[in-house]
Amino acid sequence: MPQQPELSSPMRSAPAEALYGPSATPSGMTMPPAIATAPHQPPPSRWLVRAELFLRVVAQLYVGLALCYAPWSHSFWDRNMLFLRYPALGTIAQAGAVRGLVSGLGLLNLWIAFQEALRREDG
Repeated sequence: MPQQPELSSPMRSAPAEALYGPSATPSGMTMPPAIATAPHQPPPSRWLVRAELFLRVVAQLYVGLALCYAPWSHSFWDRNMLFLRYPALGTIAQAGAVRGLVSGLGLLNLWIAFQEALRREDG
């Protein structure tokens, strides 16, 4: 007969008052004091925020341009190894609607990138 795992842990849990203080109630527990009183960290420097925004916009532009170009590229889309290995998928991918959908996602990504680039920080 196979052994059955134990349903209970051999370790005993501490009561809620010992972990969370006397304000913890059985119906709802409060956050531990160590988390509730975490020290305030200063905001990141302005150049770091701008550098992160720049890198995010550049990455979004790159992905958007790749998605706009890839479906209409004969060297990438028509001779793709994935589409050649699975002919049913290749047949679906050759449809104009699918190519338009992928290009539309690229245009949407470009639009989001331009919106991010024009966004002003009000902090």
